[in-house]
Amino acid sequence: MARVKDSVNIGVLGCGNVGAALINLVEDRAEDIEARTGLHLEVTRVAVRSLSKEREVSLPAKAFTTDVEDVVEDPGVDVVVEVMGGIEPARELILRALESGKAVVTANKELLANHAVELFAASDGAGVDLLFEAAVAGGIPLIRPLRESLVGEDVSRVMGIVNGTTNYILTKMTEEGWSYSEALAEAQSLGYAERDPTADVEGFDAGAKAAIISTIAFGQKVVAGDVSHEGISGITPTDIDFARRLGYQIKLLALCDRLEDGSLAVRVHPTMVPDHHPLASVRDSFNAVFVEGDAVGDLMFFGRGAGGFPTASAVLGDVVDAAANLAKATHGSLGSFAKARVRPIDDLSYRYYINLEVVDRPGVLASVAGLFGEHGVSIRSMEQQALDREEADGTAARLIFITHEAREADVRATLAELRGLDSVTAVGSVLRVIGAS
Repeated sequence: MARVKDSVNIGVLGCGNVGAALINLVEDRAEDIEARTGLHLEVTRVAVRSLSKEREVSLPAKAFTTDVEDVVEDPGVDVVVEVMGGIEPARELILRALESGKAVVTANKELLANHAVELFAASDGAGVDLLFEAAVAGGIPLIRPLRESLVGEDVSRVMGIVNGTTNYILTKMTEEGWSYSEALAEAQSLGYAERDPTADVEGFDAGAKAAIISTIAFGQKVVAGDVSHEGISGITPTDIDFARRLGYQIKLLALCDRLEDGSLAVRVHPTMVPDHHPLASVRDSFNAVFVEGDAVGDLMFFGRGAGGFPTASAVLGDVVDAAANLAKATHGSLGSFAKARVRPIDDLSYRYYINLEVVDRPGVLASVAGLFGEHGVSIRSMEQQALDREEADGTAARLIFITHEAREADVRATLAELRGLDSVTAVGSVLRVIGAS
């Protein structure tokens, strides 16, 4: 059982950017929090990899330990904050903390995207909080509004930019005319992208967040493996320029939809977004999430989706919430979750942008257009551009198509046959298009 108390001790697993920022925020904000809530917060234990590393936090040396067990098993710790990342040992540590009556706050999207329902059940079984606002959109309040403010709302769609690294890269490609590799290198130099950027640029990070969002927004168990994802590494300046001329911006979006039959569509991919849509104006490393509901209409949550202090701010909000519930010997139940029916992306329909390189000779356009028609993919518009090179049997050209709405499976079948044509030298970017420019 949770203990009723107004002095709350915090144990932190991990002291990287977020952990250190949280420790400093607790110290800086403790008096104001106590004045407003009557709760005194103090960080008393911190698990780190090395005791010799210098850290910009003002805690006594005895507060630090290299043994994560010390934090979880310390009877004086009331709230455990997990910011170490990864699935194990984080999962086991969180379960043990919950079982021992400690509230847990985590920013671990990978863990929640794979084991959320197990952890939610452990939280409810122990009667203590498991809170995770920082796991999805950094400093942006999103999970609590979905869990609480919108719990009675018939939410049909949540979509947004939930990865600051890819948004920064696409912003630089759009505004500076940089190539993907140039923009990625700049993002890495600024610390936005890791040395190995795969998780960000190929959509895995956004996919994990989409799984968490869908689980909370729709009350169905969605895991990372349910989410179809594509990244931005194939986007070219040509794609950016063509989208701009048509009145679109290219963004990596997480899209979470509840369909009319109750099934879900959850996917991550680069998307052409109309200039007039609020998400089109989200620049640099900022995130934004757009929520569509039946009664409430459209809502957008915007802010810094990453960074030590913005993320730590969301963590601290959860810590205060957990501390308040400990003081009242209560917790916020996450409820039950139905088994999700996630529709494969092949069953979904979009308009598409398709970029082909072909040999420019008589009959090529007709043969290409004929394959679209054979698979029931209707062409809305087409543009041809000459390329500055010669092919063996003609000059080179680029064909850019925008389709009417078509099934993903039909478009994939079309592309497979196009790749087999001798006159098609390359199939470039294929982007989904939302809205009307």
